[in-house]
Amino acid sequence: MPIRRAVTGRSQEPRARFAEELRSCRRRHGKTLREVGAAITWDHSHLGRMELGETLGGPEMVQDLDRLYGTDYLLILWEIAQKDPSQFRARYRRYMAMEAEATSIQIYSPAVVPGLLQVEPYARALLSAGGLTGNSLETQVKARCERRHLLHAPNAPFLRVILSEAVLRTPTKDPAHWAQQLHHLLRTTELPNVSVQVLPLATGFHALTNMYVNLLRTPDARTVAWIESGYSGELVEETSPVERLVLSYDRLRDEALPVAESLKLIADLIKEPPCDPTST
Repeated sequence: MPIRRAVTGRSQEPRARFAEELRSCRRRHGKTLREVGAAITWDHSHLGRMELGETLGGPEMVQDLDRLYGTDYLLILWEIAQKDPSQFRARYRRYMAMEAEATSIQIYSPAVVPGLLQVEPYARALLSAGGLTGNSLETQVKARCERRHLLHAPNAPFLRVILSEAVLRTPTKDPAHWAQQLHHLLRTTELPNVSVQVLPLATGFHALTNMYVNLLRTPDARTVAWIESGYSGELVEETSPVERLVLSYDRLRDEALPVAESLKLIADLIKEPPCDPTST
């Protein structure tokens, strides 16, 4: 049997197809990037990055493009590209596909700001520390930052994050990048679907010590968990271990600072002058 070929000759990879359609729509209308940016009041340089496949942009921008071009499919292509798990490393792909469909997400992080809340410099520093370099690093930084659009989608999941205080006591080497990350944490909590609490160091050992836990509520009302410890990660779907993780998470939530106190702690850290490593 001969190999079946694509009828249209267009890309079958979701992110590339989205970028391809953006270029095609603009060229059919005979507009420059600057003209499109002015028409929808968005930065034309960001539009250019979208057409190159470097970023997906947000749903609001894509809706504006659909209106400008008189199309009804760009937002659909954006949603498909945004949920495409192939942009992530293989062991994360099933989890990422489930995350994109989750109705609620609950995270406990003992050491780092969770990926959904990371800004680009923080993600780059963290992934670089893990050994990624070159194109692999750039691909993963881009993929991680694109995940933030999930929180702004029309049917965005409810996100509750419990951060160990250790996360806030472990800054990046660049004070400006760290301040950017803390500001982003505060801004993100202004979304009605996002809540952040801090677990004080004084809490001591607990059931999730040194374990990153992400609990996803799926559209069919199941709860699954992604756990990481050291260099390994595992998707847990069996009912009994998931229930134990949920119970452990609920106990941590009882120990965490209330939301208002947590946000005040983050705001106070922004005001603190950076430590001078040369001082004695």
